[in-house]
Amino acid sequence: MENNSAPALDQRGNYLYSLDGQDGSYLHTNRRLDMEEKKTWGEWLQDVKLYLWNPEKKEVLGRDKKSWAQILLFYLILYGFLAGMFALCIYGLLLTISPYVPTCRDRVFPPGVTIRPYTREFNYKFNSAIKDTWLPYTENLHTFLEAYDDEKQIATNVKCTPGQYFIQEGELHEERKACQFPRSLLKNCSGIEDPSFGFSHGKPCILLKMNRILGFEAGSGTPITVSCGVYNGNDTDLGAVNFYPDNYFDLMYFPYYGKLTHVNYTSPLVAMHFTEVTPNHEVTIQCKLNGRDIINDRKTDHFLGRVIFTMNIG
Repeated sequence: MENNSAPALDQRGNYLYSLDGQDGSYLHTNRRLDMEEKKTWGEWLQDVKLYLWNPEKKEVLGRDKKSWAQILLFYLILYGFLAGMFALCIYGLLLTISPYVPTCRDRVFPPGVTIRPYTREFNYKFNSAIKDTWLPYTENLHTFLEAYDDEKQIATNVKCTPGQYFIQEGELHEERKACQFPRSLLKNCSGIEDPSFGFSHGKPCILLKMNRILGFEAGSGTPITVSCGVYNGNDTDLGAVNFYPDNYFDLMYFPYYGKLTHVNYTSPLVAMHFTEVTPNHEVTIQCKLNGRDIINDRKTDHFLGRVIFTMNIG
């Protein structure tokens, strides 16, 4: 009688064979056979070489030249289609965007402020008697004020009427004129008569400017003023502060029309001359904007309408 049942396993994993003979049935026990023999490193290396290049089938990485041509053609068409779709989307987007005035934008009001000379930690620490401690500050100021040189301002910009906005009509692409702001307006903080900007005398100058905002009419008809005071500590540690050309931003420097049309525009500055700071003592100073459309008291943003820095004069 023919037995088609699959061989069974005992508890040890041995094959149990049931064999029929003329003399009767008997069991034959055999150890489980390994289905695959372990390959040597040489055999593995040979398989890898054969996979990389099969000379019999003329295949590279398991593909012949026809298969490679088909797969390359497929990906060429796929990525070409994706690139075309991306280019079409960008082209459609550019058709809706003006290079002069963004079609859709958040109105970044009110403005923030920045100061010069630039320091990463907003900490001005120097000894007036040691030039190397304050020289980087003055070099930064001279570089920053190059665009405000009187000769450049007279050559490229125009004189404007103080106290009123400089409104300029015309097409968006038409170039706008910019009002003159020569560095000589900064007087003792211009760096012309005193190239050290007061640092060599322990009476440093700090320049403050508002961030540019497209179309922003500062103060809504009233000039935005600047004031400084001690942020933490005694007011006597700061003393008097002189402002040049004045403690406000004149309306004639607004609005700003953008860098493509307002090519020669230079932001107005207010120079703050600290002449009575207590020496050998770290003083934390806050200078802020005051006026309409100004926010200067948000604790989460120390540069929105104000700036906080420390000064330690040796």
